[in-house]
Amino acid sequence: MASLRDRLTKLLDEPETFLDDGDSDLRRLAVSLLAGSSDPDVINRFCEMLSHDRDPRIRAEAAECIGLSRLDRTETLLAALDDPEEVVVEAVVTALGERNDERAVAPLIDLAYNGSTKLIRESAVAALGANGHIDALPVLLDLVASGPPQVRRRSVVALTVFDGDEVETALRAAARDTNPMVREAAEMVVGRPTPEWEPLELSAPAKKESET
Repeated sequence: MASLRDRLTKLLDEPETFLDDGDSDLRRLAVSLLAGSSDPDVINRFCEMLSHDRDPRIRAEAAECIGLSRLDRTETLLAALDDPEEVVVEAVVTALGERNDERAVAPLIDLAYNGSTKLIRESAVAALGANGHIDALPVLLDLVASGPPQVRRRSVVALTVFDGDEVETALRAAARDTNPMVREAAEMVVGRPTPEWEPLELSAPAKKESET
């Protein structure tokens, strides 16, 4: 029987041979060592592990590695949003943010509003910012004003990838938020308000003159 040292040496040299190992710690190390791979065979194994591995830590690691790859595995990630473990769902959400794929936007918006935990909602907001899709903008503008404090803070950061007066207005309003961590995040973007400082007001659209 191979000694532990021999097994660890082989793990470092041939991590892919440990993806089916009975020791969950070794499987997890193997996944970590293969992070960043775009080998289709390796990514397909990660997809299988995300769907079927009994250890949620490994499913989460596999999701993160899929997100970092250049291969299109968005549908596999979307299916994994139904995983019963919070740590896996968070990892999948983060991976979807890395994909910059329009198919992920609607599910991420749903989780930003309705995620089962605050951490999942925060992760979804961060992923929407990383994705940068225009459909996320009204959601982030809403959440930066109305979400829980952690979600508002995340929304501040996510909004920095967008431009426009409405974004500036929302960020200046966040700099006056009642929660200190939200204010701090906004102040890093738009500066600290002074007594004379007023939030930017959007001009109302001009009324169309009636025809005579």
